[in-house]
Amino acid sequence: MPNLVEIRDLRIEATSDAGNKLQIIKGVDLDIAAGEIVALIGESGSGKTTIALSLMGHTRRGCAITGGAIRLDGRDVVGMTERQRAALRGTEVAYVPQSAAAAFNPAVRLIDQVVEVTRIHRLMPMAEARKKAIELFRALALPDPDTIGQRYPHQVSGGQLQRLSAAMALIGGPKLVIFDEPTTALDVTTQIEVLRAFKSVMKAGGMAGVYVSHDLAVVAQIADRIVVLKGGEVQETGTTEQILHAPADAYTRELLSAFEPVAFARAQDIAPARVPVLEMSHVFAGYGPIGPDRMPHKLVLRDVSCRLDRGRNLGVIGESGSGKSTLARAMAGLLPPAGGKVLLDGALLEPAAHQRSKEELRRLQIVFQLADTALNPQRAIGDILGRPLGFYHGLRGGAKQARVAELLDMVRLPRSMIHRLPGELSGGQKQRVNLARALAANPEVILCDEVTSALDTVVAAAVIELLKELQRELDLSYVFISHDLSTVQAICDEVMVMSQGEVVDTLRADQLPDGARHPYSRLLFSSVPQLDPGWLDRVPLRAGV
Repeated sequence: MPNLVEIRDLRIEATSDAGNKLQIIKGVDLDIAAGEIVALIGESGSGKTTIALSLMGHTRRGCAITGGAIRLDGRDVVGMTERQRAALRGTEVAYVPQSAAAAFNPAVRLIDQVVEVTRIHRLMPMAEARKKAIELFRALALPDPDTIGQRYPHQVSGGQLQRLSAAMALIGGPKLVIFDEPTTALDVTTQIEVLRAFKSVMKAGGMAGVYVSHDLAVVAQIADRIVVLKGGEVQETGTTEQILHAPADAYTRELLSAFEPVAFARAQDIAPARVPVLEMSHVFAGYGPIGPDRMPHKLVLRDVSCRLDRGRNLGVIGESGSGKSTLARAMAGLLPPAGGKVLLDGALLEPAAHQRSKEELRRLQIVFQLADTALNPQRAIGDILGRPLGFYHGLRGGAKQARVAELLDMVRLPRSMIHRLPGELSGGQKQRVNLARALAANPEVILCDEVTSALDTVVAAAVIELLKELQRELDLSYVFISHDLSTVQAICDEVMVMSQGEVVDTLRADQLPDGARHPYSRLLFSSVPQLDPGWLDRVPLRAGV
């Protein structure tokens, strides 16, 4: 089978604001055959996305291709003019981003955004483009394919938006599709259907793909071959089966061992206190106008109660739309509950954050799921971390700068990032800045909303260990929202399962997964991808996700 992509001795260099140069891709060779899907895996900063973007002739700000060759269907991408590369993007090679939410304009209907590539490149009449878009919606197993395009981005679920971003990439009929962590932020049941849809459409169209991921179980379901990267160099290349079951390189074995679930082990046996550090009692919350019953039009949380004891961790799991993030927002006062109470150390909190004291805000912090939208793109990392230090602690000047450096150390980021903008960081690096900003307040409780979902397995494991270490040192307590069962097993004392805004199961972490009582809990746990290339094909089809 002829190669569609040939990369030889690729070298990419980054230039810092101070003018220092650093080679981040160091002589990479890579081939991709027509119709083949190749996965690039490795920890954050290994060069996965940088290599994938170079296939479009694109580099991040401050980076440049300094050596080597990239040939796409016989054409020299490196030697092209910028106009020629622009003509290539969307037609010969297309890109599906990690964050579909950040890829769509919230003010424009979905179908108008999906067909935009055909308008820019004048590929077909608009009527034909809209018809093709609807065919793609159907092929990607989207609900109501004939009308879903008339909605706006906020009117569809995360899994649906991710498939719509794939339709946007596929409508130009590319020969190569780059998938950049496209299922990272999705819950496990949604992830299955999105992966199944991607795999089906790629196979039907005979398209080649580059799948960037840190999740080996996801890669196992979709890739023909795997390329393992570390520090901008290839460590190992092989078939999916060989890499997963007979890895030759020590780093590949490290990645595989990091994927294995960590056995639950409570750091210390703490007797539950009479007064929990955080408690929700019979909380109702939602969105939209308040009705005659004093409840919001769209009710999300229905009579939810839970407690978090000091020094312990509560896991909250459930699929998209189950109410997990709404629970965290109600706790933080970002979405004031319509009914019920939120208490911090036994003291009643005002429903809305702006009604709470500065000290109450400091004690209860939240880390948001999407670092792309949580971090100000126009502010340097040092400014982002410095703001809570000034607001809560009154730090200024050298004292503030020193504390910013300490916070970067705590989340395993180099101090040199202090002057960089969020757009210059990888997804995993941005999420660690997100966590560092919460730690800057010196809180007692941190609401962690999918804080490891964007991190590779090695870094995610390091962050979990960091959170445990901080808990021991600072007497922290966590509410840990996640769709990753192994994550909650590794850090949580108790796990609460949510479905349609209600708590359906509460289990000790050492009862997971076999101790699940509710049918929904059992479905959720059985949907966790396995390190088995044939697993996805054996999972029963679940409609309506």
